[in-house]
Amino acid sequence: MSDIDHSDSSARPGAPVPPASSASRDGNWERAVLEKLALSAIREQRSNRRWKIFFRFAFLIVLALIAWGLLNVSGEGTVTTGRHTGLVTLTGEISSEGQASAENIDASLESAFSDTNTVGVILRINSPGGSPVQAAIINREIRRLRAKYPSKPLYVVVDDMCASGGYYVAVAADKIFVDQASIVGSIGVLMEGFGFTGLMDKLGVERRLHTSGANKGLFDPFTPESDKAKEHAQKMLDQIHEQFIAAVKQGRGSRLKDPNNPDLFSGLFWTGQQSVELGLADAFGDTDYVARNVIKAENIVDYTVKSNFADRLASRFGASIGDAAMKALANFGVRASIQ
Repeated sequence: MSDIDHSDSSARPGAPVPPASSASRDGNWERAVLEKLALSAIREQRSNRRWKIFFRFAFLIVLALIAWGLLNVSGEGTVTTGRHTGLVTLTGEISSEGQASAENIDASLESAFSDTNTVGVILRINSPGGSPVQAAIINREIRRLRAKYPSKPLYVVVDDMCASGGYYVAVAADKIFVDQASIVGSIGVLMEGFGFTGLMDKLGVERRLHTSGANKGLFDPFTPESDKAKEHAQKMLDQIHEQFIAAVKQGRGSRLKDPNNPDLFSGLFWTGQQSVELGLADAFGDTDYVARNVIKAENIVDYTVKSNFADRLASRFGASIGDAAMKALANFGVRASIQ
């Protein structure tokens, strides 16, 4: 009688492997899911960490730009060494709210003149005009600085245009240099606006204006313009025009070839070549030429005050909007300028 083999058949080579129990299968599945969840969480944490680092760097860059903008005010605290020509640039419309305001230009000129190494100043102008008040303030400041620093000449160099208020400023200089193709002159004053009475009649809109004072609504664009309004406006314009003419004659003096020429102060403008012939300008030359050949100091230092970051934001989103709204409410559609 043979011995009975009680060994496990699964231990024999070639024997079939019994299937894993359900508990074993469930454990492996749960482990795989947990591993995937853990890996996913790790990847998400890494991604979040990268984004946090990115945003921190971006925030630091923005702060650096803001700080640079707040401190970047050319012409203030300029440190110079050696003999040089001071440069101030007046560009665009002359207005109290813009870059070419009397406040900015006067501060720039003061910095240029007060530097002991400055031997002469160039005021480079490229402007169609603007506020007669701002132009007159700059004109007076130039004359004051020329008297205070008699050994330092101030020359105006005209780029493309020096018209109206720009020319009002220029006539205070020792000399005016132009390009042959520059536009110069336009010695006159205008007041512009709109009238909507016909349009309102067509639309059937009734204007209701209540005032305290007989002339408070004199230039209201929604009511017909009266003869009294026209007469009053013309008197104001003529008076400002006379002030402009007086400034030109004071600044240019005997250099005007024919001061009695009726066209000279009529608001016409001329090329740079014609302006030299009429005595409105003195000679041809650009900034480098004047610094090198006239002032004899070709090293140029720019003293122009530029608006910093905070000023630009305030001007764009704050004060300018408020001022524009107040002006519109106070006197809609009417603006006087020398342009």
